[in-house]
Amino acid sequence: MKHALVTGAGSGIGAAIARSLLEQGFRVSLLGRRLEALQATVVDHAEGHHCASCDVTDPEQVSAAFAGASEALGPIDILVNCAGAAPTSPFHKMPAAQWQQVMDVNLNAVYHCCAQVVGDMRNRGWGRIINIASTASLKGYAYVSAYCAAKHGVLGLTRALALELAKTGVTVNAICPGYTDTDIIRTAIAGIVEKTGRTEAEALRTFTDTNPQGRLIEPGEVAAAALWLCTDSARSITGQALSISGGETG
Repeated sequence: MKHALVTGAGSGIGAAIARSLLEQGFRVSLLGRRLEALQATVVDHAEGHHCASCDVTDPEQVSAAFAGASEALGPIDILVNCAGAAPTSPFHKMPAAQWQQVMDVNLNAVYHCCAQVVGDMRNRGWGRIINIASTASLKGYAYVSAYCAAKHGVLGLTRALALELAKTGVTVNAICPGYTDTDIIRTAIAGIVEKTGRTEAEALRTFTDTNPQGRLIEPGEVAAAALWLCTDSARSITGQALSISGGETG
């Protein structure tokens, strides 16, 4: 069975994807900042996984983590870039350091990770790169300008790399979820409640009202799409932005 490496695998969408891959028999390497969170993700799986603490914004840590994953479970066939962060700030109040941090974790980290696997995937004639982008790669949202810019960059990288690799057996796609029921959203809701005095239900509607279905996306829905992109039946799907948003974006 093929070896998949998932970044940001300690919570939310990344954890859901890692668990789904394990359940389907894939060997899975899980990368994230907190080793204990990665281990909790795979607590119900006795084998077939490798966990490594890694700051994906640090190229040296990425190189070491990918080498360790390959040593533990073999060559990496599938890369799922899921690490991300979305701090909020009005643009005119955003410190330059926050802009850089958002670019590093959401865009530059995708480059660092892709650079570790593209050459080997080309040589072996098969590979899957799945970038977890966002509807923020397809439209703008107020107060997360850095995040939108970074995710637009991820989609541009996805499309360009897909064309470069089109004849190699390697596909590159982006999955673009709308607001998803993860810790990021729960933290954002708590922040709205604290700053505005609105109730939790009112704050939640800030996010669900963007979805024509009136709900948050479930992490498992994103995981199901990622699993499909890993299959040979999806070999003609490359350079695409798969929107999972209840109709918010096309």
